[in-house]
Amino acid sequence: MFLDPHVHMTSRTTDDYQAMQQAGIVAVIEPAFWLGQPRTSVGSFRDYFSNLVGWERFRAAQFGIRHYCTIGLNSKEANNEPLAEQVMELLPRFATKEGVVAIGEIGYDDMTHAEDHYFRQQLQLARELEMLVLVHTPHRNKKQGTSRSMDVCLEHGLDPIRVIIDHNNEETVRETLERGFWAAFTIYPKTKMGSARMVEILRQYGPQRIIVDSSADWGVSDPLAVPKTARLMLERGIPKEHIRAVCYGNALLAYGQSGQLRADDWLNPAPIDLRQLLNGNSVLRGQEPSAVIV
Repeated sequence: MFLDPHVHMTSRTTDDYQAMQQAGIVAVIEPAFWLGQPRTSVGSFRDYFSNLVGWERFRAAQFGIRHYCTIGLNSKEANNEPLAEQVMELLPRFATKEGVVAIGEIGYDDMTHAEDHYFRQQLQLARELEMLVLVHTPHRNKKQGTSRSMDVCLEHGLDPIRVIIDHNNEETVRETLERGFWAAFTIYPKTKMGSARMVEILRQYGPQRIIVDSSADWGVSDPLAVPKTARLMLERGIPKEHIRAVCYGNALLAYGQSGQLRADDWLNPAPIDLRQLLNGNSVLRGQEPSAVIV
């Protein structure tokens, strides 16, 4: 079994869900993020958050996968301050919905004053709601941005064990682990962190508090990155118990602290009925259940 704790399924197809289920992925976590084009009104955020806690949760279940999400204002769009103020008013309402496991993904993009301001506000919200935090570390100035992100989390009194630092690489992993945070790694086909590099990180640091995810989205990415990386780890001699930890168990431990994510959700699943409707809609799109049943 695999758990992909960072994948943007709103951007993916039903074929992806079917392939993921067949590859052994039993649950996913979908962080709120940037859609590739700036949103221009608070209503678009409201509809997006509603989709994460509603339709996407339903759609995943219809293909045998449990869906959870995180809710937050992403760092890139935090720079539109008038809109960000309105989004901040929405967050408490959605953060407390069923299936929401953390505030995230939040943090820095260009490390601007606005990004810092709304990062801190959301950390404070997480404290008030007693929620976990998922941190997006910047793709530029990675080492500096990761260090600063952890500094700010500690300044706000957050326990590192309740904070997942994502998009780590070879430059950031040691500090992240030494400071007691969860270290998550985004496996991309050609950028961020590749499967072969991930094998060597696991060989060097061991499995404690390390999490593997795909971050598959609307760009060139792979929703099967977690099982593919696990297969490469096995081929290269990584112990099975270490693979299980970084590709399943650690994500369950980390996000299980939310009280929203439990192994029983997929170990004892409810029967799948593809004829079910949500707001009058079915994944069947007029087809017979036998044509697409999992």
